Amino acid sequence: MTPQTPSPDTPVIGWDLGGVHVKAALVRNGGVETVVQAPCRLWRGLPALDETFAQLPDWARAEAHHVVTMTGELTDCFADRQDGVTQLAGWAGRTLPGTVRIYGGRAGLLDPDMAPAHAAAIASANWHATAALIGHHLADALLVDIGSTTADLIPIVSGQPAATGYSDAERLETGELVYTGVVRSHLVALSDHAPFQGRRSRLMAETFATTADIYRILGDLPEGADQQHSVDLKGKSLPESETRLARIVGRDHREGSAADWRALAAHFSESQMRLLHDAAALLLSRPDLPADAPLVVCGAGRFLAERLAARLGRPAVAFTDLIAENLAEAGADWASTCGPAVAVALLAAHPSWNPGERPRA
Repeated sequence: MTPQTPSPDTPVIGWDLGGVHVKAALVRNGGVETVVQAPCRLWRGLPALDETFAQLPDWARAEAHHVVTMTGELTDCFADRQDGVTQLAGWAGRTLPGTVRIYGGRAGLLDPDMAPAHAAAIASANWHATAALIGHHLADALLVDIGSTTADLIPIVSGQPAATGYSDAERLETGELVYTGVVRSHLVALSDHAPFQGRRSRLMAETFATTADIYRILGDLPEGADQQHSVDLKGKSLPESETRLARIVGRDHREGSAADWRALAAHFSESQMRLLHDAAALLLSRPDLPADAPLVVCGAGRFLAERLAARLGRPAVAFTDLIAENLAEAGADWASTCGPAVAVALLAAHPSWNPGERPRA
């Protein structure tokens, strides 16, 4: 069942309900007006979602046609993914004023009460929405959406999402989901050793620091990307990030210089890049992806995706550039970071923009 198409003069709000962030995008008269991301400690249960919702801008709580995608169903407050999909879809249906539809990827747009029967199609299908929107603009590409926690690498072939996997488990096997991001990833997941002051040091297998610390030290972390608390519950100044990083190699902050900590951060960045490079190289070797297919880059880690494209010798196309004619200046800053929320809103506002439509040349 596909619910009725919204009228052109009714605002559409796209939602991406994650386990750490809630993202929303407002589309009015076919264009993205504004976008917001807010932290959400969903692992504490649905009341955390209510708390985040209450703190969002007024427009996010206004009556509209709401379209919801999600990744938060895997949060450990839920019994399993089906339970998570059911509860999140139920929350959306009860809470969001106006009409509510759930993005089911290959299953289309669904009423909230249909979510339990289509949980496998709905669960973590936010990548599908972004790829479907890109397919309206480009025939062939590789979407590289690097977020705070994960990276989605999705082939788009002949204007349609062409991922070999669909579920998280399948995409982990195919390299289309790389569980690494630029804010929350633990450094010990990137390497088991690091060079420091001329020696090869093993690492302390503790969550002393995250990728937010290394990209803050390197000067790459986008403003506002790190919205959760630090792992030691302390501040986010440069010295505090260096202190957390020092602990990974068993050191105190005073035992190294700023150059030492920057070199150590660069090592972990390179280790992360290798993970992404290997996954992208495998996908780009597919015979159905042309040799000149670009990387469409977005996410909080867009800067890293751009470097990946250069490393692979491929052009990088910004997701926000593709949708520039539908993107108001006020929404541009967060539209890349909140790509799936933007995508579900635009797909709903423009019903002809679907994976089956012939792509533009």
